[in-house]
This record gives sequence, C-alpha cells and structure tokens, in this order.
Amino acid sequence: MTRRVHEVMTRNPVTVERRTSLAEAARVMRDAGIGDVLVVDEGRLCGILTDRDLVVRALAEGRDPAETTVLAVCSAEPLTVGPDDHVDEAVDLMRRHALRRLPVRTGSGEIVGIVTLGDLEVERDPGSPLASIAAAEEVRER
Repeated sequence: MTRRVHEVMTRNPVTVERRTSLAEAARVMRDAGIGDVLVVDEGRLCGILTDRDLVVRALAEGRDPAETTVLAVCSAEPLTVGPDDHVDEAVDLMRRHALRRLPVRTGSGEIVGIVTLGDLEVERDPGSPLASIAAAEEVRER
C-alpha cells in the first residue's frame, strides 16, 4: 500500500510573515536548525525562503538583510501537496520541478507540514546515507 504524505512529512513547519527582514528570517533558521522557512501573509502561504535564497538572491546581489523583506527574495507561490496525497505524487512533483521541499497544506489552505528530500529518503531507504543525515538532523532539532 502506498504511503500518504502526512505519514512522512515534518509537522509544524516554521513560518515567518512576508514583511519579516532577511536578517530576522536568518536568525529564525539558525535558532531552529533548519534551512528554510515558509513565508505567510496572515497565515496564507505565499512563498518559501531557503538559506540558498539568502545567499544567492540577497547577499550576492548586495541587498541589505536588515532592510530587505523575505517577500522580496523568496520563491513565490510554491507548489504544494496535500496531507492525503500519495508519497509517489510528491516525489514526482519534486522530480519534475527540481524541488527539494514541498509545503503541505489542506484543501482549506492550512499549512500542516513540509515534505523534504530527506523525509522521502528516510521513507524509501532508511539505511541510506541521506536518510542517516536526515535522522541525525531530526534528533538534533528536538
């Protein structure tokens, strides 16, 4: 039987409001030990910001992290999956669009999780090197 996204996703993803500064978002990521935050506008998903976005789209372009908002550099309107979607659907979507993470939201738009390459690798092959790294990160974050 095929597993569902809610069985492998990371629950309660970290979010920041769209007007949050890049500097504050970086601190949030550092403090949570994560490489991405979901960008919201009054609870509605409007983007995803990764540590790579901070470097490539902000610092390398000379933007001031204290003055630039996350909305200015995040990937807007990210693709999402539902908690009851099949894991295979998430994998296919990630493969076709070269994505490393997918926000998980319900039909009503509530953000309930995020599914990452690490989550999927743990599901596919718990003994793989990527799964070991993902498992170590999960323990460290608790």
